[in-house]
Amino acid sequence: MSTGSTKEKAEAAVPAIPELVIISGMSGAGRSTAAKCLEDLGWFVVDNLPPALIPTMVELGARSQGNVARIAVVVDVRGRRFFDNLRDSLADLASKHVTRRIVFLESSDDALVRRFESVRRPHPLQGDGRIVDGIEAERDLLRELRGDADLVIDTSSLNVHELRAKMDAQFAGDEEPELRATVMSFGYKYGLPVDADLVVDCRFLPNPHWVPELRPFTGLNEEVSGYVFDQPGAKEFLNQYTELLQLIATGYRREGKRYVTIAVGCTGGKHRSVAMSEKLAARLATEGIETVLVHRDMGRE
Repeated sequence: MSTGSTKEKAEAAVPAIPELVIISGMSGAGRSTAAKCLEDLGWFVVDNLPPALIPTMVELGARSQGNVARIAVVVDVRGRRFFDNLRDSLADLASKHVTRRIVFLESSDDALVRRFESVRRPHPLQGDGRIVDGIEAERDLLRELRGDADLVIDTSSLNVHELRAKMDAQFAGDEEPELRATVMSFGYKYGLPVDADLVVDCRFLPNPHWVPELRPFTGLNEEVSGYVFDQPGAKEFLNQYTELLQLIATGYRREGKRYVTIAVGCTGGKHRSVAMSEKLAARLATEGIETVLVHRDMGRE
């Protein structure tokens, strides 16, 4: 038998390690919907798997001869007595060079309370207390995991279809890009986006709201956009911030971070932030970064 054929057989005998996504986040924030979306995309989904068993699940997938190439695991506080094992499991996966991503579903306290009250179910951690007590306890428990997440999705104002669209945008492609960016315009008066990695403040530019003929329009209007970028510093800011993002993107790729959410804010999320987001998203796209554009607060006034 030739050395070449022996080498080929040895390489063929090495099992392919499945791609792994860990779905977690706040109870009521949409974990089940996110998991169902991945299941519809062909992922093998396991709900409420004890974290200590995640490496075993990956090993079983590797032995499936390619039948289980992508695994999604839902981890939540229902298995809280196992939750402390998650850190050890993640370290074990890293030592075995398993590619894993953490998707964290976030939502505001108000939205979570409404959802629990609408289905008349208690929060899994509230005990004899109130729903808000359970939410607070869960946030404390998940704080470290949220900080380690590769993708944070705020579902406070999303319906089921919008959440599925976000998941599809991140996972439906045949090949994963090096980096995906979400550029989101928002209004400071409606609060900061909780899923933002980077926040840009456009309130240093004059507000088109105070120009009567521009007030009814949005930053999607050419006249409004022209007004914004005719202001001193607007074009310079766009150019220099784009260069900064190129530097950050290089670091994200090096560290294995695949998703970034850039929040661009102005007072109402209607004029300046929308115009700047449009230009910024276009610039990132030309740099080879797959970009999703979202105008969170446009139309709320």
